[in-house]
Amino acid sequence: MHTLITYIDINLATALQVVLLGFIGGILSGFIGSGGAFFMTPGMMNLGVDGVIAVASNITHKFGKAMVGSRKHAAAGNVDKKLAVFMLITAIIGIQIAVAINSYLFKGGGGGHGAGGSAGANLYISLVFAVILSTVSISMLKDILKSRGKGDEGGPSLKIAEFLSRLNLPPVIHFDVAETKVSLWVLMAGGISTGYLAGTIGVGGFIGVPAMIYVFGVPTAVATGTELFLALFMGAYGALSYAYQGFVDIRLTMLLYLGSLAGIHLGVYGVKVVNEKYIRVVTSLIILLCVFSRVIAIPIYLRQLEVISFDPVYDGYFNLASKFFLFASGISGAVVILFKVVQSYRQRRKIQKTLLVASNPELEMAGSNKAVS
Repeated sequence: MHTLITYIDINLATALQVVLLGFIGGILSGFIGSGGAFFMTPGMMNLGVDGVIAVASNITHKFGKAMVGSRKHAAAGNVDKKLAVFMLITAIIGIQIAVAINSYLFKGGGGGHGAGGSAGANLYISLVFAVILSTVSISMLKDILKSRGKGDEGGPSLKIAEFLSRLNLPPVIHFDVAETKVSLWVLMAGGISTGYLAGTIGVGGFIGVPAMIYVFGVPTAVATGTELFLALFMGAYGALSYAYQGFVDIRLTMLLYLGSLAGIHLGVYGVKVVNEKYIRVVTSLIILLCVFSRVIAIPIYLRQLEVISFDPVYDGYFNLASKFFLFASGISGAVVILFKVVQSYRQRRKIQKTLLVASNPELEMAGSNKAVS
């Protein structure tokens, strides 16, 4: 059995940046149900953490944060536990495949031991990150543009879900909370994909949530809550798998917790007060900026693997640019979400006061007398 190993030196500046990553990731997690790893994993890599360690520490953090988020969504009736259990069974297979590949690359399969192996794993994680998340975000944006003119509450396209339901691939399972029927074979494919991405880049939600919405036909709020419930168990299994390999830096996990457990409360509230289309627009734009940030860092790993050649001094510039776009996307996204949360809260308070005055004639009369005087 391996032990938990610390791989990097964490000074005060780095620690504060990791806490900030956790806070922003927590807001995004509660808001869009992705776990926020699409922001936190590359963020830690920008701070000098090897990709495998960033993924391992983040998936360990995912467990506790998902516990908080799923409880809040469950209280709001947004968790289909039956759906989560069916996806979890195959998600474990996907996680195990991902852990095996990442461990192999880090320990030398990606171009030698030491820096070469680390670069191979970092390159692999970055490429998977860029390809999968850009595909998801572009698909979401195309769907949003197609739904223009259908009103602010226009829901996501259900063409895929409707097509699969017509195929009627038995056995078909009914989910009461999600109010949908899904073939077991489709569930298995979705579960393996979710587990693989959670184990590879720490981002299971960006396959899990879109799969539930677009493929299974689950409402967005239920997809968000169910994915967080699923992430609770995927995070625990992934954490144990990576800890066995010695890749979990528990200090990074604790620093992420420090920020995310505060941020997730704000994000979950945002889901209840912001319309569905707005959630998908914000999600898509933030992902695209995060993808662009990770792509900028890819030349660093290619140089370390001796695929391309340039002065190593430029590594710092590539990393700085990557870091800038990442934090710009995360901070701007969090600010927009918080603005909408505050705006909606103030509108709700205003409506409550109006209803209170209307239902209490004495308060209305007192207000009129005050205006006269």
